[in-house]
Amino acid sequence: MERTYHNPVLLKESVDGLSIKEDGIYVDVTFGGGGHSREILNQLGEKGQLIAFDQDEDALQNTIDDSRFRLINENFRYIRQFLKFYGILKVDGILADFGVSSHQFDQAERGFSTRFEADLDMRMSKKNELSAFEVVNTYSQQDLATVLFRYGELKRSREMAAALVEERNRKPIKTTAELKTVLQRFLPRHREQKILAQVYQAIRIEVNEEIKVIEEFLMQTPDLLEKGGRLSIISYHSLEDRLVKRFIREGKFEGEAEKDFYGRTKVPFKKVGKLVVPSAEEIAKNSRARSARLRIAERI
Repeated sequence: MERTYHNPVLLKESVDGLSIKEDGIYVDVTFGGGGHSREILNQLGEKGQLIAFDQDEDALQNTIDDSRFRLINENFRYIRQFLKFYGILKVDGILADFGVSSHQFDQAERGFSTRFEADLDMRMSKKNELSAFEVVNTYSQQDLATVLFRYGELKRSREMAAALVEERNRKPIKTTAELKTVLQRFLPRHREQKILAQVYQAIRIEVNEEIKVIEEFLMQTPDLLEKGGRLSIISYHSLEDRLVKRFIREGKFEGEAEKDFYGRTKVPFKKVGKLVVPSAEEIAKNSRARSARLRIAERI
């Protein structure tokens, strides 16, 4: 089942980056099809534990029948809260794969993919109240422009926002096809799919608070990881990767790292190795891996 749900990206590299101890406690915060989790379990001994998170109810169909494993159907922004609930205060490694799963892209009704017509939804969890429909039809023109520019890095964000507001004043924009029609003049034929993908990305990030969630998650990791514990994080676009890179380097997202009385930098992590990207062979097998970036860090 897992293979049809999601083909795990940088599987060996990301799990090897955790430097797994047989009796350690590990967390996979983006379970999906369970590919990374299964590989972690393969390397754990009988006393090891793996806790996984996934807010998407569909991921529950991939749960693993293993006494060492627990799957929590919640957003990983609540990682500390749920680990504490289960009596876990410290862990030896945390893995995150921030990509949208192949399953979510391939489920036409979810509205994630530019390939299908669907209602404007784009929610990672059906429990979320905010959907793409609300973003497109209720946000102010300025807020829409901000979303498109900040999360989609679209140069014509203001014009696009104006076009959306003009159209929705006539009638609500309900489907992905209607969204594309409204924005058609901003989609030159040779770049149509790329720009449309940026629009979808921007709206999806806003709907699911993806950047805020990543920040909240990363801020909890220093307290959760044992000294020597590892972070292994796969990002797919520059917004995510910049957050991860800066947090590892500075221990924060803005400003410079804190310094002690003697002027020495105080950061919770040290980076391990260099940025890892997929091989040409992996990209040939899985085109969605092409933008993946893996960063590994160790708790100091």
